[in-house]
Amino acid sequence: AMEDVSAKFVSQKISRTRWRPLPAAALQPPDLFATGSWDNEDNRISIWSAGDLGNAGLNGEYHGEPHLLCDIQHDGDVMDMQFLDQERIVVASSTGTVTIFRHHQNNQTLSADHRWEKAHYHVDQDTSCGGAACTGVVCNNPEIVTVGEDGRINLFRADQKDAVRTIDNADSSTLHAVTFLRTTEILTVNSIGQLKIWDLRQQRNEPSQIFSLAGDRVPLHCVDRHPNQQHIVATGGQDGMLSIWDIRQGTMPVSLLNAHEAEMWEVHFHPSDPDHLFTCSEDGSLWHWDTSTNISEKPSFLHQGGRSTAYLSHSTINQSVVSAWLSNDPTKDRMEITNLIPNQTLSVNSLDVLGPCLVYGTDAEAIYVNRQLFA
Repeated sequence: AMEDVSAKFVSQKISRTRWRPLPAAALQPPDLFATGSWDNEDNRISIWSAGDLGNAGLNGEYHGEPHLLCDIQHDGDVMDMQFLDQERIVVASSTGTVTIFRHHQNNQTLSADHRWEKAHYHVDQDTSCGGAACTGVVCNNPEIVTVGEDGRINLFRADQKDAVRTIDNADSSTLHAVTFLRTTEILTVNSIGQLKIWDLRQQRNEPSQIFSLAGDRVPLHCVDRHPNQQHIVATGGQDGMLSIWDIRQGTMPVSLLNAHEAEMWEVHFHPSDPDHLFTCSEDGSLWHWDTSTNISEKPSFLHQGGRSTAYLSHSTINQSVVSAWLSNDPTKDRMEITNLIPNQTLSVNSLDVLGPCLVYGTDAEAIYVNRQLFA
């Protein structure tokens, strides 16, 4: 599997990797992605071409490597980023500032389009040292929601100078990540193991629902919503566990799955094939969780190709329309888990999947592209 992956060493620690979204009717695989860096003297936002597909070898294997199209300096660590549309990327900084960068494809440059200085801050916006890290950003063009270390939630519009709405004391702990449940509802995760749903139509500054991990108050770092079933949500956090939630029922996760040996930094359902889910961790692993198949009928790959694959088969395969993610223990029914990078040692900070392509970035100052995820 590793031969499908091309690596690029970039002499900066990579905190975020994101595919540029494809136009609605596009048939080609994704070609451009953006990265952001952290913990470097000079952090950067960079736009890369995934490499030349015309470069395939005799057996169709792919030899291109990502190449840099343009980059721009970024103040502070890149904490999160998201494409707003084909040209614009919203970036969250450890300084508390949120910036929209524009990629000019005609001359391959990046420029800062708009900046909300200190969208997140500890004391007040005017003190020089008051910035609080903006930890998460999510876009639904033209709307942008940001969360931060200051427990604040901001709703911005790409075309407006001031915040449309700010919930100042949304949380007394750090908010780590945010996602849209629907156009008027967002879900946040925090550093004491809670999920909170916020209805942006309501003027009151309280969540409409609160969910929490029982007992331990494990900090949650990441969240993603199932693309077709908006009530299914996946989260990951400090203990490396993967939690699946059904926000229609109960206040606890439907399933808790043992995953990584250290912090889980990102979790992503595949946007068009959500039986597949991907997680990455401080422990240097990147896992592909596949609930799409009846495992008992599959050949065993256990002894091929250096993949560490855990097969968990069960005689009664539940093929109902209920998402496999919601069975009480998905691993019993049908789940194949593959570590896509068996021997990585440093943290895998970020991943993104689109079509057949995976991009991920690490503290080993490298970015990796796999263009044949489902080969």
